[in-house]
Amino acid sequence: MADGASLFLEHRDGVFRYLCRVVGHAEDARDLTQEVFLRVARAPTRPDEPAERRAWVFHIARNLALNHVRDGGRRPVEVGLDVDPGGRATQETVAAVQQALSALTDLDRDVFLLRESAGLSYEEISRACEISPDAVRSRLHRARQTLRLALSAPVGDQMARGIRWKDPNRS
Repeated sequence: MADGASLFLEHRDGVFRYLCRVVGHAEDARDLTQEVFLRVARAPTRPDEPAERRAWVFHIARNLALNHVRDGGRRPVEVGLDVDPGGRATQETVAAVQQALSALTDLDRDVFLLRESAGLSYEEISRACEISPDAVRSRLHRARQTLRLALSAPVGDQMARGIRWKDPNRS
């Protein structure tokens, strides 16, 4: 069984990225990340399987993020995408991405961010969000379609000017 320190080392970066995108402020995300791993360390038992542990850690992170937002914490204000070197994205494009993400339902946004920013599998997202794997597939598909539609014009305008979008978490 993994101890709290090894779980922290394994999952801190993914938890922090996810929380940054959900709460929209790096300082709040740092505080929440610390709280996630305090709760992990205090837990009397942990799942035995690595995939179950990862889902359990992100379930804790998701619940803390939802509580933070519900209790008056910040809404997403930072974009989870980086522009290729040169940083030529327009304010309009950045605003469009922010607006598109915030227009998703909380669960659809969580499913999308757990997959795209934290890299969880469908099964891990299913456990973290307490929904079926089929619901994960459906929600992820819907979120991607919604984002694609909302961003087709702003991103298309950027691409026409030669700016490529890059997810910093993918090679």
